[in-house]
Order: sequence, then structure tokens, then C-alpha cells
Amino acid sequence: MKKAVEIYDTTLRDGTQGEGINFSVADKLRIAEKLDAFGVHYIEGGWPGSNPKDIEFFAQAAKRKWKNAQIAAFGSTRRKGVAVEEDSQVQLLIDAETPVVTIFGKTWLLHVKEVIRTTPTENLGMIGDTVKFLKEHGKTVIYDAEHAFDGYKDDPEYALATWRAAEQAGADWVVLCDTNGGCLPSEVAAITKAAINSLSCKVGIHTHNDIELAVANSIAAVEVGAGQVQGTVNGFGERTGNCNLISVIPALHFKMGRKCLPAKSMGKLTEVSQFVDEIANQRHNARQPWVGTSTFAHKGGMHVNAVQKVAHSFEHIDPSKVGNNRRVLISDLAGRSNIVMKAKELGLKLTNDTPELATILARIKELEHEGYEYEAAEASLSLLIRGILEHNPELLFSVESYHVSMRGNGNKGVCEANVKVRVGDKVAHTVAEGDGPVNALDGALRLALAQHYQQLANVTLTDFKVRIIESSSGTAAKTRVLIESSDGKTSWSTVGVSENIIEASLKALVDSLEYALLRKRK
Repeated sequence: MKKAVEIYDTTLRDGTQGEGINFSVADKLRIAEKLDAFGVHYIEGGWPGSNPKDIEFFAQAAKRKWKNAQIAAFGSTRRKGVAVEEDSQVQLLIDAETPVVTIFGKTWLLHVKEVIRTTPTENLGMIGDTVKFLKEHGKTVIYDAEHAFDGYKDDPEYALATWRAAEQAGADWVVLCDTNGGCLPSEVAAITKAAINSLSCKVGIHTHNDIELAVANSIAAVEVGAGQVQGTVNGFGERTGNCNLISVIPALHFKMGRKCLPAKSMGKLTEVSQFVDEIANQRHNARQPWVGTSTFAHKGGMHVNAVQKVAHSFEHIDPSKVGNNRRVLISDLAGRSNIVMKAKELGLKLTNDTPELATILARIKELEHEGYEYEAAEASLSLLIRGILEHNPELLFSVESYHVSMRGNGNKGVCEANVKVRVGDKVAHTVAEGDGPVNALDGALRLALAQHYQQLANVTLTDFKVRIIESSSGTAAKTRVLIESSDGKTSWSTVGVSENIIEASLKALVDSLEYALLRKRK
């Protein structure tokens, strides 16, 4: 049987060193609970010697029961010239009351001599003393060998001596860290193998992504015998980030046949990735391997045609196995298969034999040429297809005229919109004010439709994006407006294009409200 691999998550410590990443104590506890349910083996909660927030996290974590994970406190070896029993930072690691303590120490003589400015012998003592002290207090000890690969390349004999100092003092793991993130997989594999051959304790890997090889380097280490992978969810971390566990976990499970997390957890991979991004207030990376919204998105007509016949012809794995979904994109590159599969995804009855298929495809390509883009506006696409399939269905409402103006003095202006809307044989003429023209138009439309369609009261505009399509045309350039709306349960996006930004916005608004009414009617 292939050797199992343990997963060590450091999102709550190393991940928070990434620019723009900050978690409250409550955030850290929520993420830890999610990771525990996911099945990771270790959750590194932080460095109790660095800030009160991490001390509070460990106090709260000690009161909880963890089903799968062991909580780890992180710190460093004792300071130079200080007895380990008298080092306050080491004592805080004990006080954290975690079953696991992870400490880092120096491998590279450059750091020993120039950064912490001590002797090679003292550095070995710092490593050994701290590991021994923590073991005497009943801790599982993981020794993170900082700059392991750079140190080994500089002086292999001394690097091995530091790792042996940890091992001989009782370390349960020696984890080799590519701290600068600049190593190649071949180097990682060779040095990891040398460490495994020289040590009797277990060896792990901790990589950084400075040259986009953190995941590849972790896999290279596992291939030669590393039994633990350290990393963060979504690759959060200092500089360009750490090894992305969301990529390395499915690679280990599906591609290498290595047991790392429970098989049932693989279907939650996308959910976990999105959850941590949400807590961190980060936009989810659409192109992130395995879990991004674009990961299984097909656009080219020939590709979509092949996927329609045999899904794995252009997919390395069934997206549902990692909790993701297949998507078909519509653009001027679309073929008939794109339209058929997209219509099915949108709940519309359309086959390769539907007579209107050619008309739909031609109309989409014509509108894309005019500046429309349906990849991010599936509600507008659904309305377009429905309109052609049903041969100009009766409109739920129509805007017969509109006017938008600005009034006010100085910087305190107010937008006012008035619209004339027809619903059946009834016409409503309404006026509304807003913070801007789109907000005012939205308000006036709702007032006009409220007496006919009360369900629109729950619909809100949640996002508004504008893009100039032909900037070389100056003020006559076409403008594309994308609007995202929600009823509190689901969301949808619509698009409008015009040389006039107000008109483009109105087109997108009308599509949004019409789509909301059709969804409710269904």
C-alpha cells in the first residue's frame, strides 16, 4: 500500500502573514472548526508568543472538542544564551495547552552567523534543548527546519547536523522548509531523500510559492517519502503565498492514490475553499485549479461538442468529485453544442434538432459583435433564448419612455428619474430620486411595477459594473453594463450595451426585473 500523507494546515498562522489577510479570534475558531470537519490532521492556531489574539484563540480552542485535528501552537527555539526553562516564549508554548507544538530553528549558516548572530554549536543546542524540554512536557513536537534547502545547498553537513539535533532530542517530525520559495522540484526531491535516508524520525515538507512551484515541490517531496505536507487554504501566505492545500490534497488523493483526508471530504473541497475566502473577505479566484468557477468552464465550440459527447475528453476529473460544477460559456466562439448544453443548464428545452437553434446561435454572435457578453450575464442569455424559442412572447412589461436628470447645488446633487411603463393595457408614470442615475432608474421602475408585481419588493441590485468597449471612439464609445441582482436566496446577472451609459444600464435593469418575474412565475 502507498504511504499515507498527513495534512498540516497553517492558514491561521502562516496564512495570516499574507498581505490583506487578517482574522479575528472568532474567524479563526470558525475556520478551525471547518478544517476539523474537513479532516485535516493538524491545525496550527498561531504563535502565542507574538500577540494577545493568538493567546485568546488557544484559550478558546482548549475548551472545544476536536473530532479529527490536533491543534498546534507555533514558536521558535530558545533564544541564544538563555536557558530553555527561562525562555518566556517557550513557556507560552506550554501554556497554550495544545497537544502539538511546532517550533522552527535555523538550518542555514548564513542565518546562524549573520541573522541571529550566534555560533553553529550554540544553534544546535538551541534546537536540541527546546525539543527536549517540550517532549518532557508531553508534547508532540514538530521541528520546522527553516531554510532547509538553501542551508543544505550551502553546507550539507551542517544542515544534517541541525536536523539530527532535533531528532536526537525526540522530535516526532522534522519538516523541511523551502522558506525562500525558490527551489526546483528536482532539488526538493534530492534533499528530502537525503534527509529521509539520514533520519529515523518522520520527515515532512513546507513550501512557499515564490516561483509558482510550491505545490509541485510538495508533491516531489511526497514522491520520495515525505509523510506530511504543510500548507494553507487557497495558498494564503507571505509574499506570493504558501503551498495551496486546496490543490495538493486532491492531487495526492486522485492523482497519486495517497490517503490524506477521508474520501468523503473530497466533495467538500470547493466549499472549504470558498468558505475561507469569504471569512478572509477575499474574492474567490475563478481560475484556481480544482475549485474555481472557471476550472471546468468550456467555451470553444469544438471543445464543448466533445464534452457533450464524452465529458472526460476535455476534463481531467469529474468536477462533482471536488464539489465543483461544469459550465458552458457562450460567446462569439460558441458552437451549437455550447447553446444546447447552456440551455439545458438554464432549464430551457433545446436540442440539436430544435429549428430555432441556428437563429439563437446567429443572434448571440451578432450581439457579441455589438459588445454584449453573456459569460457573466446568464439571466440575459436565458431571456434571449426564451424569446426566440417562444417566437416573441408577450412582454410582462415595457418601458415606453424615460428621463434622468441631476438637480442640486455644489457637491450635493440628487439624481431624478421618471419612467413611463406599460403593463398590459395599463400605463404608469413614476418619478424617483437616487444616489445616481441607475439607483434612480431602479427606484422609478419599481414604483411603476409595484402595484402589478409585489414579488419585486424582495429583489435588490447587489453589484454594478461598467466597461468601455471601444475606448478609441472617445465619448462615442460603447459601454457595457453588468448588473447583479438577488432575491435573498439566489442571484443572477444581466447585461446592457449602448453608446449611452444610462440606456445600457436601463437595458440591464429591465432584463433583471423581467428575469425575476419569470423565475417567480415558474
